[in-house]
Amino acid sequence: MTGTTKRSLAAQVFLQALLCLELLGLSASSEDLFVRRFADQIRVLAPRLHFLSGKSLERLRDGVTVPFDFQLRIAAGLKNNFVGQPAVERFSISYDVWEEKFRVVRLRDFRKSAAGLSAIAAESWCLENLLVPSAGLPADKELWARLDIRTAEPKEQVSSNADSGISIPALIQLLSRPPRPQQDHWTLESASFHLADVKQ
Repeated sequence: MTGTTKRSLAAQVFLQALLCLELLGLSASSEDLFVRRFADQIRVLAPRLHFLSGKSLERLRDGVTVPFDFQLRIAAGLKNNFVGQPAVERFSISYDVWEEKFRVVRLRDFRKSAAGLSAIAAESWCLENLLVPSAGLPADKELWARLDIRTAEPKEQVSSNADSGISIPALIQLLSRPPRPQQDHWTLESASFHLADVKQ
């Protein structure tokens, strides 16, 4: 085997290892998503999820504002039997290269925003503003929470109006499609739980 062939094989192995690491980074186990109650709503915590990373972080540091689409759903009885009203939001995230801080705006309501955040604080702020009503969720069945996040493609124009700033039905339609290969995306699912056991 020539030196050139050895180098070529080593390069292929290295690229495959990088791909595996990237795929691992976009998936998570049930130990990564925790369900909590907030008044009469359900929210989730994902302390090990870091979506401000990779290509998205590079774009942010290049001065590009990156929108992220979030969907939180609750399944009952079966993991694919989604019930109740899902939480769907688009958050626009930008980065101040001088202060090295992030700014997040909830596009459904431009008055809801936060600035001067670290990456972890910006990620947490998005989840804190993603709430599913607990009313209507069955108290006698096993439940699962599923969180889907993806970067929005520049060509995806979501219709808006002056009151809401974004069309939720149009956003739900976008999220119902499989993510495109070029989109960063993450899916997390909680362990099973019962509504009465969810902590504040």
